[in-house]
Order: sequence, then C-alpha cells, then structure tokens
Amino acid sequence: MTSWLRRYCNLILHRLLLAVLACVVIETSHSDENICSLPGVLSCNECLSRGPQCAWCFQEGFLDGASRAQRCNTLPNLQKKGCAVEFVEQATVTLKVNPTPPGRQVAPQDVTVQLPPGTEVSVTVEVKQLELYPVDMYYLVDVSASMQDNLNRLKTVGTGLSHRMRDYSSDFRVGFGSFVDKPVSPYINVHPSKVSNPCFDFKMQCRPTHGFMHMLSMTDNTTEFTRIMLQQGISGNMDTPEGGFDAMLQAAVCQRDIGWRPEAKRLLLVMTDQPSHLALDSKLAGIVVPHDGNCHLDSGGYTRSTSMEYPTIGQLAEKLLENSIHSIFAVEHGQYKWYEDLAPFLPGAYVGKLQAKASNLKDLVVEAYKKLLSDVEVEVGVQDQHAHRFWVNVTAVCPTGSAPSGLNKCSGVQPNQTVFFNITIGMKDCPSAPEDVLIFIRPVGFNESSVVRVRPTCHCSCGGQPGCQDELEGPECNEASGDVGCRLDGTGAVCSGRGECVCGHCICEASSLGTVHGTHCELDDFSCPYRQGRVCGGVCGTADTYAQARTGRGDCVSAACRCHSGWTGDSCQCPSSTEPCLSPDGRLCSGRGRCVCGRCECDDPWSSGRFCEKCPTCDRSCQSHWKCVDCHLSKGLLEGNAEDCNRTCSPMVAYVHALPGLMSKAAKDCLFPSSESCHYRFQMDSVPGIPQIHISRYPECLASQRYYPTFICVFLLTVLLGLVILLMAKFLLMRRVLSVGDAPVYSNTAKESNFMPSSTEKTIIYRRDEPAEMPVEVQKIPLHEVWHSGSKA
Repeated sequence: MTSWLRRYCNLILHRLLLAVLACVVIETSHSDENICSLPGVLSCNECLSRGPQCAWCFQEGFLDGASRAQRCNTLPNLQKKGCAVEFVEQATVTLKVNPTPPGRQVAPQDVTVQLPPGTEVSVTVEVKQLELYPVDMYYLVDVSASMQDNLNRLKTVGTGLSHRMRDYSSDFRVGFGSFVDKPVSPYINVHPSKVSNPCFDFKMQCRPTHGFMHMLSMTDNTTEFTRIMLQQGISGNMDTPEGGFDAMLQAAVCQRDIGWRPEAKRLLLVMTDQPSHLALDSKLAGIVVPHDGNCHLDSGGYTRSTSMEYPTIGQLAEKLLENSIHSIFAVEHGQYKWYEDLAPFLPGAYVGKLQAKASNLKDLVVEAYKKLLSDVEVEVGVQDQHAHRFWVNVTAVCPTGSAPSGLNKCSGVQPNQTVFFNITIGMKDCPSAPEDVLIFIRPVGFNESSVVRVRPTCHCSCGGQPGCQDELEGPECNEASGDVGCRLDGTGAVCSGRGECVCGHCICEASSLGTVHGTHCELDDFSCPYRQGRVCGGVCGTADTYAQARTGRGDCVSAACRCHSGWTGDSCQCPSSTEPCLSPDGRLCSGRGRCVCGRCECDDPWSSGRFCEKCPTCDRSCQSHWKCVDCHLSKGLLEGNAEDCNRTCSPMVAYVHALPGLMSKAAKDCLFPSSESCHYRFQMDSVPGIPQIHISRYPECLASQRYYPTFICVFLLTVLLGLVILLMAKFLLMRRVLSVGDAPVYSNTAKESNFMPSSTEKTIIYRRDEPAEMPVEVQKIPLHEVWHSGSKA
C-alpha cells in the first residue's frame, strides 16, 4: 500500500511540474510584450531601444489620459488599442546591395545595411573559383645547419618546380628569403668568434645567424632565381626551435619589398625541419616588447629581430588573411605532427611531409596548390572597437548543394564553380556614437573581399510629430477652467478617482496592474475576469495558437470583457463554435451529449471519452443484449411472439436461418450460451432502417462423442511410440555387447603368451629368489581303511 501511494504521489507531482513548465514557457513568450510595455518609457527613442519588437504610437489623442509609456508596445497591441498603422514608428531592417563590376570573383563587394539593435540581417556572398590564376610563390627557407641537404636539393629542383607550376598558372613568379633565429643569447653563442661564423668549431665558414633575410623579390626570371640559390649557404644557432613565425610575418606584411602582386594568388612556401618559437619565448632573451605587426626591413634584413617578441599565432593568422596569403609548410617527418596541429589556426594553410633531401618537393608544392585552390572558405571580421556589439554566423552552400553544418568552407571545389556563403549579422546594442560600422568578409587566399557597412538605427524618424516629442505638452488653459470636463456624466468622481484633472482633461495615473485610459480614466485592462492568469481569455494549459497567446481572446472595456470573434463567456474562455465537439463521424458528441464551452458533456453517465465515444453498456456490448436474446428464445423464435420482448430489447429484431457476413462496419458478431455445449449466434448493427439484432434460429452445439475417436487415436500413438523407443534401445545394447566379444587377438610367442591376459582373466605372477621350504607331514594309512572309507563315501 505504501509503494502504491508513493507512485501515485509521484505521478501527481510529475503532472504539476509539467503544468508549471507549460505556463513558464507561455509566459516567456510574452516577455517581448512586457519589455515594451514596462513603465518609464517617455520617448520614441527609448521605446525602440527596448528591442526590435517594440513600436511607438505618435497618433494624437491615442489613449486619452493614459500615461506616455502606453504609447510603447508591440504593433498588434497598439493596433488593438486603436493606433493606426500610419502613426506607428517601428525599427525596420533595410539592405542595399551596391553594383559589383563584372569579372570579379567575389560578389557583392559593397553592401549597406540599416540595422536596429536586437535585430539581424542575412547577406549572401558569392565566391567563384577560376581555372588559371597568376601565382606568386615565395620560398622561405630555414638555413640552419641541419637543413644542408634540403638546401642543396632546392638549388637543383627550384627551376624545375617553376616550370611545372606554369602548367597550373597563367603567370608564375618566384621570390626567395631565408631565416634562422633571433641573433641573441640564449638562441646563439655570443662569443665574438661565433657571432660572425657560427660554424667556427667545425673549421668551416657559415653565414651569420639572422631572423629574416629577403634575398630575391618576385620575378619570372628563372636564371636569376638559380643564381641566388647557388649563393646560399647554411648558418647555425644553439636551440632546437627556429624563428619561422618572425620571418613569415615579415614576408606577409612587407608587400612592396617582397613584390606581391594584387591580382596574383599568393603562396608562402616554408621549408624547415624544426618547430618555431612562439610568443613569450623571447622573454628568455629579455625581449618583452610585443610585436607590432608591421614591416621592418632595411636592405633586406629584419631590423627589429632583437628588440620585438615573436608574433602570436593569432597575430600571424590575421596578417596572412589580411594579405591574402596561403602558407605551405614543407617539413620533415619528425615535425609533421607539430605543424599539423598548428594548421587549423592559420587560415589557408597546408602541411606536407618533406622526404629526405627534399626529393618530393615538386610534387608536394603542386599537390598543395591544387588542394588550396579546391578549398574555399571565408573569414569575417568586425572593427575592433565594435566587435562586442555584433555577432556573426556563416553557412557555406557548396556547389553540390550541401550546406556543411557549422563550417565556413567547401572542399573539392572545381574551376569555374561558385560557392555561396550565407552571412547572418546581428547587432546587440547601439554604438555610443552614431557612426557606420564596417564588417569585412574575406575569402581566404583571395585578393578580393566584401564589405558590409552597418548603419545602426537607434533614433526615431517621426521627427516633429506631437506624439513623438520627449517632453510632455499639456493643453493650454486658463485659471477659470474647472474640473467639470473631468467627471463622467458631469457628476462622477474626478477622472474616476484614477487620475488628475489638468485644464479640464484627465491625465490617468500609471498602474502596475495594467493600463488606465479613457477620457475620464474609466477604462482599464486589468479589472475584467481572469482566466488562467490572463484577462479576458486564458492561454496557459489550453490549446490556443501562438497568435491567440499573444493577443488574448477579448478586450477589457469598462470592467467587462468584449470578446473577439469566435469566443464567448464572461472571460472569453469558450469558443462559440461547436466544431471542437464533432466526432470523427461528423456527429455532435457522438450523439450522446451536448457541446458546452468547446467540450462534450455526455448525457449518459456510462459514456466517456473526448466525444462521448466510449460506452461499454451501449449498443456495442454483447452481454447487454443477452436478456433480449433469452426472451426471444423462450418464445420459441416465433414471429408473432417477438413483440412480447419489446420491453427488454430493441423492437428491430429479426430471425434468420444462418447469419451472413457483417452487413456494415458498425456490425458486431456475438454469442449467447444456451447450455453447457450449445450457443446461439446473433448479430448487432446500428445502421438505421434495418433490424438492429439478427438471431440465428439454430443453435451451434459441440457433440461430446466426437472426442472419443480423438482420445483413442492419441492413446494408441503414444503406446506405439513407446514400443519403438524400447526396441531401438535394446538393439543398441546388443550391438555394443557383440562388439566387445569380437575384440582383436594379438599374435605372441610361446613365452609371451604365458604373460598375456585374455579378455576375461588377469594373470598375476609372484617371484621369489629361493622358494621357502614347506614341511610335509606323511601319514601311513592301512589299505583296508582307505578302501573302507571309500566304500562308505
């Protein structure tokens, strides 16, 4: 009993929690309205700043006497209260796409948006992939001592790589630069002999250590490239990581020195066998000045290598993206994992394994170039000072029609295919100053971009309209003006006791319960009957639509509900239509009840269900008609006696020789037991115009004698099966005995046969070295005694 009570209490508690949650969800849907209608809003600008759903009514005479805050509400509520649409100021989103010149890869390139706070707008950007691009590729090579073999290989394959890349580019140019590390301790040995020649201990001449050295600007002269490569020699440092990030940033931002072309696809090929130093590593050398992200080249050398920190990964990624540069890392096997983990943080990066002596360099670069072209992605940036006021979501629509969830890129894009990016931009709040905010949409590795110019809409445009002013303008009057015009019918309380009379006009007081308005403050929206927590029509826990939940079912006028069309009742709680009470067969409450307030009330207490469709004791129960059938059977199923049973059953009764199939879908086949072995079959139907009960004239009986043949057959089969099983068991046992008697005979010598046991005996032999002497006692018996004893026996 205790466990049953506990389960019952848990069930009740569960249902109460569900009801509370439903109310909370619906009340949350009204939060937008509550934000707009909260007291304290005195101007149109304040109203619109509450949210995109808020609107301001500047119609003269709107809600005579009501507080100014009542002009701020949602558009449907303002219309309900009598404000015409042409007098409503509401923030709207506008989008203007400026024309894009033909032949561009990115379109549109200039978009202007007017965006109120709390709203969002979507912009579609198209990025087209071309078949042949002009390509600028800059070799950035680690020339530390461990890269000797790779540097030698590069001297021989550089020209071949340039020729091969021309198959994929309409205009291919190359440049060259080298790096090692910051030339300060502890990265290098600062002994004077080691500064100018890091390889002094090995009796060979090396180049001094340098952070970055630009050697050759972009050129299509392969002869000049080969000459520069042959002049290169190795350098050295002490620690394992190199200064690759320092050199990469300078190669990206020094546009004029490197010679990057605006129209070319830009590739930065980084060859190294070690990881790179990260930001803050330079503090080991006492360098604490953050990198400023600018170019610092003088005569090809990086001048701030010893005075500025290594750049951060984010700073490097920003500069690569800003300058439309793809980075290709050609690294040896030991460092592949380190750069593979780094690649997702650098937009447009590719990592390839460099084999011994850079033997696969040509294939690696070509494969990287094709892979980078087939990946199309965009990065979105907001001006730093306004980044916290905006949010951005990017969805890529690939040429195959797929939209990768949560991704801003498409892979496997072929030449002349177009990728669409749906950019959704939302503004959280208005900037402090009325200025345009620029949002940049940059396809990675493309030298074109799209700019979205956002103009925040934070001020009303109703201008000098009377209802749009911030200050309250009272009507002009003289001291002789009385309060007669503020009394209802000239005799009631001043402003119905709920306002102040100013110059013959009522200024209604603000109420936390709702809105007080009217010429004499006689109207409100909170003194009418409540239903489910709302005035004039509840919504919590009912089947109302979302629109009904927003607008209610009626208006409160002079403390009485004025219901909207389709609703009735003192609190507009009941639908006026009987359609909710129609059962699936089109009958009102299945013909067993009345429609009251949109619900069926069953006339028969035994009926139940939403449409009173459940009735176990109605025409659908076989047992309920047994008394009727019994009456007809007792009368002998004679036609003349059928009327005598009208008091116990329906008068529409018919007798048949055999029941046909079910005459309608509503028919039901039933049985009436007349004795232990017999029953009568009858059929019920509720179709008008035909007999409702058909009774078969002949009973159906089960003859008992037909069981005996069945019993005898089963008994004989059981006995026969037992005999067969016994015979089979005996046969198997005899076969086993015979197999034992036919055991194999072994052929032995005469000596061995004395010691071989047969299948039925066991020979045991005892041996002694000298048999023990056994005394034998001999007695002499006379012959006649022997004869005498033998004859007696």
